[in-house]
Amino acid sequence: MYYCSLILQDQSWPWTDELEVLPLLKADDLVKFYPIMISRTFLECYAAGNLEPREAESMIQHIEDVFFKPPNHIAQALFRSQYMTNRIIKLERGLTYFYSAEGLNPSDENSALVHYIQVHQDDYKLNAQLQLFALIAKQPAFHQLRSVEQLGYITVLMQRNDSGVRGVQFIIQSTVKGPEQIGLRVEYFLNIFESKLHEMSGDEFKTNVNALIDMKLEKHKNLQEESGFYWREIFDGTLKFDRRECEAAALKQLTQEDLIDFFNEYINVGALQKKGLSIRVYGSLHSSEHKVDNSQSTDVVQIEDIFSFRRSRPLYGSFKGGLGAVKL
Repeated sequence: MYYCSLILQDQSWPWTDELEVLPLLKADDLVKFYPIMISRTFLECYAAGNLEPREAESMIQHIEDVFFKPPNHIAQALFRSQYMTNRIIKLERGLTYFYSAEGLNPSDENSALVHYIQVHQDDYKLNAQLQLFALIAKQPAFHQLRSVEQLGYITVLMQRNDSGVRGVQFIIQSTVKGPEQIGLRVEYFLNIFESKLHEMSGDEFKTNVNALIDMKLEKHKNLQEESGFYWREIFDGTLKFDRRECEAAALKQLTQEDLIDFFNEYINVGALQKKGLSIRVYGSLHSSEHKVDNSQSTDVVQIEDIFSFRRSRPLYGSFKGGLGAVKL
């Protein structure tokens, strides 16, 4: 997960850099840094709970006055040219990349694989198709890779959302097989899952669609969950506060043929639009396979240096930093 985020997120730094700097920091460094940190400030606020709109606006106005109102202001507004952005690396269509590393704990026998498939930037219809695929494939993936093949205790198929860039990922930790072999088993699962989509009855398809719609339209259980939903939209910059209703509407229009086409275009092995990234971490039981796997992986592109790779790739546009104040 760490290496995957480090590769995909343009504004991310390795923990080794932080570890190198930490021993050099002194209390005086923080004292000097504090006024610099708040000298230019951008505020992003969300108010929830038992509040009237005017009360929320009054609270925010008070906070703004503390920061920005002369003569006792403690900061100036951030220049628009300095607004933060969330930029995600755009992988190449039709290619699968891999990055491999040895586990940091030499006594840990477990190897791990993250098999990530990047699909699209936020879009209601594609979101609905991706979410439906993940819902339908989750249990069969667990059954095949965990129960039947017994690859490892941790065997997960889940969606991934990096600042509005959507995808799906398999996460498997295993002492039974090394990362490259695990990757081959993931591809085998995708090959056999295609037939499941074709053989699925119309009633089963509708049952899954309706289950996902019900999940989306279910009321928030508490204020924390509701606030988390709205704050994620603000943090990512997508600001689609009616997302659940719009994606539910998109699901109602979705057909079984649409889902099969989506799978064959973006997910399946050999799909022309597929953008794959495989993170291989070798535990002590499979450390001897590390260099051998790297040299024999001919149908994928190796990432040897993460930061050189990031600099070489185009970026998705950022939803964040392009809008002014937004009121709900």
